[in-house]
Amino acid sequence: MLSFCPLVFQVVPTVYSHLNEQIILSNQFSVTEHYRSGDSGRVQALPGVFFFYDLSPIKVTFTERHVSFLHFLTNVCAIVGGVFTVSGIIDSFVYHGQRAITKKRELGKFT
Repeated sequence: MLSFCPLVFQVVPTVYSHLNEQIILSNQFSVTEHYRSGDSGRVQALPGVFFFYDLSPIKVTFTERHVSFLHFLTNVCAIVGGVFTVSGIIDSFVYHGQRAITKKRELGKFT
């Protein structure tokens, strides 16, 4: 049995910029393997391993930077406000659900 196995290598250029103005030029790599047996009914397929390189026209840049204390404080306030909002919604559902069950129980409709 002969098999067909193409390997696709994708290369993305990457730049890392640090706070101390050090710049590192690098690449990100990924490999995709497609395996197909020779029994798939294709008589014309050549057996073997084939390598394809896909060079990306896009460059990824990671820049390290400091965030101000005011930005940090704003994020903390947003998180605390979100927690209070979600807990208020859950409390409202529980309160109104318990109240509706109590009313139905008093009217004798809850069995």
